[in-house]
Amino acid sequence: MAIGSASTERRGFAEGSERRPLVRVSDLIVRRGEALVLDIPALEVLQGEVLAVIGPNGAGKSTLLHALALLLPGYSGAISFGGRTIGKGDDLVKFRRRMAMVFQEPLLLDCPVRENVASGLRLRGVPKRESEGRASTWMKRFGVEVLANRPARQLSGGEAQRVSLARAFALEPELLLLDEPFSALDAPTRAALFEDFERVLRGSGITTVFATHDRTEAMRLGDRVAVVMNGQIAQIGEPEEVFSTPASEQVAAFVGMENLIPGLVAEQQEGLALVTLRGAAIEVVSDASVGQRVLACLRPEDVVVAPVPADLPSNSARNKLRARISRITPLGSQSRISLDCGFPLEALITRRSTEELALVVGLEVLVSFKATAVHLLSR
Repeated sequence: MAIGSASTERRGFAEGSERRPLVRVSDLIVRRGEALVLDIPALEVLQGEVLAVIGPNGAGKSTLLHALALLLPGYSGAISFGGRTIGKGDDLVKFRRRMAMVFQEPLLLDCPVRENVASGLRLRGVPKRESEGRASTWMKRFGVEVLANRPARQLSGGEAQRVSLARAFALEPELLLLDEPFSALDAPTRAALFEDFERVLRGSGITTVFATHDRTEAMRLGDRVAVVMNGQIAQIGEPEEVFSTPASEQVAAFVGMENLIPGLVAEQQEGLALVTLRGAAIEVVSDASVGQRVLACLRPEDVVVAPVPADLPSNSARNKLRARISRITPLGSQSRISLDCGFPLEALITRRSTEELALVVGLEVLVSFKATAVHLLSR
């Protein structure tokens, strides 16, 4: 369990406001043969929110979205939409027409872009003039209006996904489901499309469930974040809460707290704990009790690396440790610095800083990090 975690005001929601659930899930179980794929005792998707669903590949994110889209006939449990529980005998098409789903790979018809964007509207009986107007509006918003007459088979991957998104938004759904829509794109194309998508989504107000394995996308888009691990929701909350106070070691590792160091609380004084870690000691803002065995979780980017001077400088970081560099791994514009502090520690700094500080393997350095940067989990 997390120690000393705190909740913050939900991003994107006015203080004191309440949003009713558009979708409710109760005791959802999905099996494939004998294997349990999904086990969700309870989940709500609130009206107007963006719920980012993150987790490693194979965790169950896509299965959850398919269940919400009513595309899994074999599930057990209850799903309600707009306050009505969907029964086994209900006309599922009626509910699906209130939703739209975008997949990882664009699923386009073999016809021009304009017809693709309007196709869902035609299937739902929208008059031709209105469907053409809505298709033009959403093609423009996603920057594909100049491609209106181009056959879908001649589109690049990024263009095809823009068309797929325009088609989904043109439906003006009550619920939009997105299953890793950017993961198949190259980095520059992905970045450009994500910028446009974020702007359009924020302006639409459509209730959205967005599945991704990209932590940055989840933090930027999500009003709340649900972490799916092994078919279960391991944690759900505001992005700041999930990413700064993960509920378990597994969640901590996935959200980027790569330094997971076992320790023991040696002292406690007014919310400041002294934790011993294999011969070293650090201070952590936490209400953990003396004698408690903990796991100290720390992001590599929160570790500062500096040369060891004759007189150690003073800064705002409470924790300062001598260490020796055991490895330097180039990562594009950044460098991963592997350190031996009596316990292994990873730091992430800019490549320019690595060069300016003349960091090399074997060099003794000073590492520092703030007491607030460490999150303690009970072991």
